[in-house]
Amino acid sequence: MSTVRDETTDAIAQRLRLEREARGWSLADLAARSGVARASISRIERGEMSPTAALLVRLAGAFDLTLAGLLVRAEAAASRLTRAADQPVWRDPATGYTRTQVFMRPDHPVELVQVTMPPGGQAALPASSYALIRQVIQVQSGQLTVTEGGEIHHLHAGDSLGFGPPADVVIANTTANPCTYLVALARS
Repeated sequence: MSTVRDETTDAIAQRLRLEREARGWSLADLAARSGVARASISRIERGEMSPTAALLVRLAGAFDLTLAGLLVRAEAAASRLTRAADQPVWRDPATGYTRTQVFMRPDHPVELVQVTMPPGGQAALPASSYALIRQVIQVQSGQLTVTEGGEIHHLHAGDSLGFGPPADVVIANTTANPCTYLVALARS
C-alpha cells in the first residue's frame, strides 16, 4: 500500500475518533447508531484495522455525513483548487477498489469522486447511504453493473446513471478488466 493510502487510513481513524468524541459518544453509542461492532470501531480508531467502504458508509451515516464528507473531513481539504497529486486516494481492503476524492468542500453542494473497480470486484451499499444525497455515475472505461433495489443497469464507457430514491445498491464489475467511473454527489 502506498504512503498516501497509509496516511489516509490514519487520517480516517483520527477523524472517526474526533467525530465520535465531539458528539460525546462512547464506542458503544457509535456502535448502536451505526450497526458496526464496538470492537471493530475500536480497532479502526487505533489503526489496527482498515475499514471497508461498507463500514465507512455506516459510520458516516451515524454522523449524518456521506462517505465523501467523512473522507474529506479526514483529509481536511479547504482549497477550491485540488491538484491531482493532492487528491486523497483510499483503497477498500475488502474489494480492492480505489477511490480518489477529486473534489469536495464542506461549503460546496457537489462532490466528485473517481473509482476504479477491479475485475470481479463489487461494493454493496445500503439505502441509508443515499438518504442525504443525489448521485450520478458515469463510466469512463470498462463496464459496470449497478443493481439499485431490484432494477439492474448494465453500463458501458460513456454511459451515465442517475440514482432514484434511496435503495440498497450493488455496484459490480463482472468483467476481466478494471472499470473506472466518476461519481457526482449533491447533498439533498
